[in-house]
Amino acid sequence: MPSVIRIAAALLIGSDGQTLLVRKRGTQAFMQPGGKIDAGEQPVEALARELYEELNLRIAPSDAVYLGKFSAPAANEPGFTVQAELFRVHIDVPVTPAAEIEEVRWIDPAGEGGLHLAPLTRDFILPFYRKSLTAC
Repeated sequence: MPSVIRIAAALLIGSDGQTLLVRKRGTQAFMQPGGKIDAGEQPVEALARELYEELNLRIAPSDAVYLGKFSAPAANEPGFTVQAELFRVHIDVPVTPAAEIEEVRWIDPAGEGGLHLAPLTRDFILPFYRKSLTAC
């Protein structure tokens, strides 16, 4: 059984419908912002904490809409599976990389922005977002 990393992740959507991806220092893959859920912490609380730590972005837990649980091989930890509690958050404020985030990039969800994407983002989250756009 592979080791599991439990995280809370955000499908951050800007006013133009683009989604924000982040790349951690010393890594290649872009992924959803978010991070590990601490013991005793609710996923939405972890999300709010991580968005503030990584992007200087303050959200109220009520701003985050739960979308579901997604799993994929971890991008940066070989042999691990990442299990993400995914939330949709609409923002119209600038974000700045902080903590371990080296780069942020807004991309059109219809494509991959020419970026190297983490498996969770590439195989599950972006296709999920695209499908939700065509369902509207």
